[in-house]
Amino acid sequence: MSTPEWDGIAALAAAGFPVDALTDEQLAVFGSLSQEELTLLVDLKARLDEVAPDVQAHGAVAGGALF
Repeated sequence: MSTPEWDGIAALAAAGFPVDALTDEQLAVFGSLSQEELTLLVDLKARLDEVAPDVQAHGAVAGGALF
């Protein structure tokens, strides 16, 4: 469960997720995730970015929105 002071969308933006490109529906899905789920997404993105070429890391898209 998320803590009230934790802003998951801001955390995703800080981690490099293209939150400005997400639809309202996609933001609602991300907004409904727990802090633990969003932390896991941020961790997974960081790991993938570490092993991907620079150009691919910035252009990779999963499900139309994730990376």
